[in-house]
Amino acid sequence: MTLTIPSVNMTALLPQIIIAGTALVVLMADLVLREKRALGILSFLGVAGALGAVAWLWWLGSVPSFQNMAVADHYALVVNIIILIAAGLGILLSLGYATHVTPHQGTYYALLLLAAAGMMTMGAATDLVTIFLALEILSLSLYILAGFNQADARSGEAALKYFLLGAFASAFFLYGATLVYAALGTTNLLALLTRSFRPDGPLLWVAAGLLIVGFGFKIALVPFQQWTPDVYQGAPTPVTAFMSVGTKAAAFAAFARVMIIFLPGSHSSWTYALAALAVLTMTVGNLAALRQASLKRMLAYSSIAHAGYLLVGFIAVMDGGMQAVFFYLLAYGFMNIGAFAVLVALERAGDGDVDATRARGLAARQPFLAALMALFMLSLAGIPPLAGFFGKLYVFSAAVQAGWAWLVVVGVLNSVISAYYYLGVTVGMYMQEEAAGEPVVVPARGVGLSLALTLAALGTVLLGLWSAPWLQLAARSAVAFMGG
Repeated sequence: MTLTIPSVNMTALLPQIIIAGTALVVLMADLVLREKRALGILSFLGVAGALGAVAWLWWLGSVPSFQNMAVADHYALVVNIIILIAAGLGILLSLGYATHVTPHQGTYYALLLLAAAGMMTMGAATDLVTIFLALEILSLSLYILAGFNQADARSGEAALKYFLLGAFASAFFLYGATLVYAALGTTNLLALLTRSFRPDGPLLWVAAGLLIVGFGFKIALVPFQQWTPDVYQGAPTPVTAFMSVGTKAAAFAAFARVMIIFLPGSHSSWTYALAALAVLTMTVGNLAALRQASLKRMLAYSSIAHAGYLLVGFIAVMDGGMQAVFFYLLAYGFMNIGAFAVLVALERAGDGDVDATRARGLAARQPFLAALMALFMLSLAGIPPLAGFFGKLYVFSAAVQAGWAWLVVVGVLNSVISAYYYLGVTVGMYMQEEAAGEPVVVPARGVGLSLALTLAALGTVLLGLWSAPWLQLAARSAVAFMGG
């Protein structure tokens, strides 16, 4: 009897392997290192190494595949870049923050890295089983991270809500994947792309609906967004910053790979359903954000609204929409994490949140910090020439070219609504006095926080003023997505 050992190409998962390996090294280093800040630096070096692996795979010239379950095409690599940027900035924000939250910093950084590895695998997955496994890896890590601040009751509440609703959504996804297998005999997306079939059977329609629910929870689409404000407010702020970007990038990437299977013969059917979700998501997110006194909750509802804008581009997937979505995700990563970085600076130890009144009069006390917050708020509102403006411009342009002009009108109106609460923060910093009885805020200092703020500001400005190379990067990913 001859034993045949299958050849396994691990190159396709090299960035994920580096991240997971770094997480294990961090856990072991935690046992011997007294200076826990070094664990964050080690984690950041792992992220830098993974970015180096992504660059090498980009110029490799071939597309490595891991048993047809995951690939390292340009589509997956751009997703990796977005997630690694979010993870790197999240680690920098944690360098001075994690000390005040938990004594178990090794576990904290390891979980953050494992969540990033799950997100990256989700973007590279070409099989529903792989997507589910990656989804569970990132979800379990984030459930724990959300409740890591044991001194804050809201953190424990956030973790419990996230876990219960997340488990419910995972069940929807798994049931949808099961129905796909029942109808087609495979869960492999590459195999399904090579088949000529019309996904019009009742099982596949139900499967598509269940998969949309599963992805909709992770993306925070209305009506699956109930967990978002409580989790964003209760989780440690660096974790919130990281998950607000990384989870969206991973979920949208996997969602696109799955839903392109259902394009032939049913494009108009499912796109109208997604258009309705986009309208609800933009409108509910922006209207709810208007009423928030907590800046973390405001940014949580803002994140919901941005998921709606991204869905507008996603609907135009056949007309350059994926290119626009990836550019928007990259811009959103810099400007949203930058806004959360300012909240880290304003947050008092043990508070876990920042009230809007604490930003009043900030320009007089900390002019540089106020200028950065104004930059991020203006970009999130879509004011030119910052990255947020061009992100919305490209997404809306793709939708108009695809014949969804009415949806773009709704998106523009929602952008006008969002300007009210974004500019309200800016007006409070520059044109209002410090609230009576509010103690003077002395922002937390640290190299990690300063570096994160600097990188986020540079990214927000450069993506607006010099968008061409980033658009080309996004275009390469879109070509790979369409099978080019």
